[in-house]
Amino acid sequence: MAGLTERASARIAERLEPLMGAAHDAASDPQVKSARTTVVVGRLLGAAFLICFGTGVYSHLLQDPLPWLPMPTRPVELYRVTQGLHVITGTAAVPLLLAKLWTVYPRLFTWPPVRSVSHLLERASIAVLVGVSLVEVTIGLMNLVQWYAFPFSFRATHFALAWVLIGALAIHLGVKLPVIAKVWRRPTGDRADATGRFVSRRGFLVAVGAAATSAVALTAGQTVPALAPLNVLAPRRMGVGPQGLPINRTAAQAGVTETAVAPDWVLTVTSPTGSRDFTLEDLRALPQAEEVLPIACVEGWSQSATWRGVRMVDLLAAADAAEPTAPLRIESLQERGAFARTEMPPQYARDPLTLVALELNGGTLDVDHGYPARIIAPGRPGVMQTKWLRRIEVTA
Repeated sequence: MAGLTERASARIAERLEPLMGAAHDAASDPQVKSARTTVVVGRLLGAAFLICFGTGVYSHLLQDPLPWLPMPTRPVELYRVTQGLHVITGTAAVPLLLAKLWTVYPRLFTWPPVRSVSHLLERASIAVLVGVSLVEVTIGLMNLVQWYAFPFSFRATHFALAWVLIGALAIHLGVKLPVIAKVWRRPTGDRADATGRFVSRRGFLVAVGAAATSAVALTAGQTVPALAPLNVLAPRRMGVGPQGLPINRTAAQAGVTETAVAPDWVLTVTSPTGSRDFTLEDLRALPQAEEVLPIACVEGWSQSATWRGVRMVDLLAAADAAEPTAPLRIESLQERGAFARTEMPPQYARDPLTLVALELNGGTLDVDHGYPARIIAPGRPGVMQTKWLRRIEVTA
């Protein structure tokens, strides 16, 4: 695998070399920084931002569901696709954003900086758009490697800034609409190669496209199986981890290395009708089910695995709990962390694919994967698939 990855990387570098040369030549041509080039790059960047925004809102709704908006449990790969797309387009947005700024930066420092009230509003919207875009992609990349070197909540800040970015983008598009409409399509005269300007600009755009494609190709393998051999930059790799599955948070990091393996561990299931404690042996004695479901994390990595355990509906029935009509409250042995306590909407609790998993890929759960028992449900983010279960409460 290592040799294949090295050869693939070498081929990519070999093909990029002439493209980088074309970009260098293009950089010396002032026509490259024309309105036409800016619009072409802007179209791609705007599309990436819109995809990131839509998939990001979907991820947020899964983590903080609205009571009146039931989220789908099918297809089971839905969140794997949407969050993978979120991270892939976010990664591609980095070279696109840099290219966009490069084409316009001389105009960012024109003098006088403000010529009228309308010009002031335009400049202010551009300042907000540029600043928020840079912060969004930067903290997004930091989240991929779980490096939180900032004093604020990543999830809340990333979500709030996404709305600011989309609002600033809408204002910017409204202000620049006449220019965009004028150069949206390539003029007939621009097709000629008499002056070489089209060739120079095309070289720049091809190089930008190659950079974005390479960034995606060398990282998307953490969620796209076909690209797994090229995955040399992403922090996680398919098949690498305990029981052949990556992890985000170990038992040691969660502080459960002792409590998770304690011989007196029980899973408590409570409901308005009563409470029952299940030992690991009790859970194994219940009817077992086996399902192939993906684990898909907000950082963009995902992988399907074979899970075996007790269906949630069977566990609740064994505890004499009624079919849930309100979210279940689920607690982990993990004492701290944003997801030590989670809620599961009733449509997931009633889904026959939702398991209290005891085994993974044919073996007992590794403690880093949630031993003695964990949640696995279709179409939910990995942070909501609670590990090291302690308590499940049926509220209604």
